[in-house]
Amino acid sequence: MIDRNAPVGVFDSGVGGLTVAREIMRQLPDERIIYFGDTARVPYGSKSRDTILRYSRQIIRFLRTKEVKAIVIACNTATALTLDTVAAESDIPIIGVINAGARTAVESTRNGRIGVIGTEATIGSGIYTEVMKKMKPGIQVFGKSCPLFCPLVEEGWLHDPVTDEVASRYLSVLKEKYIDTLVLGCTHYPLLRSTMRRLMGEDVTLVNPAYETAIELRGLLAENGLSRDPFAPFAGEKHQFFVSDLAEKFTDFASSILPEDVKETKKINIEEY
Repeated sequence: MIDRNAPVGVFDSGVGGLTVAREIMRQLPDERIIYFGDTARVPYGSKSRDTILRYSRQIIRFLRTKEVKAIVIACNTATALTLDTVAAESDIPIIGVINAGARTAVESTRNGRIGVIGTEATIGSGIYTEVMKKMKPGIQVFGKSCPLFCPLVEEGWLHDPVTDEVASRYLSVLKEKYIDTLVLGCTHYPLLRSTMRRLMGEDVTLVNPAYETAIELRGLLAENGLSRDPFAPFAGEKHQFFVSDLAEKFTDFASSILPEDVKETKKINIEEY
């Protein structure tokens, strides 16, 4: 039997998944989080499915040692390439970040023209197009890979002329398609939201799958009787953070975007799992 007061596991290739962790903290304030960022092997977007599947299985094995009750794959690439496989292998719920964002985009579009930006692997998989067309067959989906966004975010260049120039080049292709909805199809991308809002204009709805995933998680836990007892005591830190490299740099970045300071990030050898 799964302990309803156990933590939720969240993982990503690096710091991008912190946007999902942030939304979980905001929308599910009673829940505990065990976060793993694979900072030694970032980025995932240019790697093969076999490699990402091996990474995901290793991380899930690590999170299971922390007795998590559910896992959120806070990475669009890993969701696109591995979710069906790892969810079928698991006896606890595992969700990704694609379905909830796709659903919101389909509900939001007025002209049926939706843009999706993501890593090369996510866009190449066609997963967003596939999921959204199942929901609403008549829509048009335009994908654009933006491989430089992840390293710019990891470097902390959130408001920088270089980032503005790169974003302008990427997004100009989608502006020519007259989209009215844009899915930020990588968990790093909400950290560049203000830049995208300025470049795309107020008429384009920006969909943040991180928020939508937190709402989906809340429903999933409630349906399975796994919502944490708000009166249950905490043993140690409420949230724990682990990485495969660069723990100090991760701690500084996490503290800058999460609603509370991260006191410590532990580095582990993920290859042992």
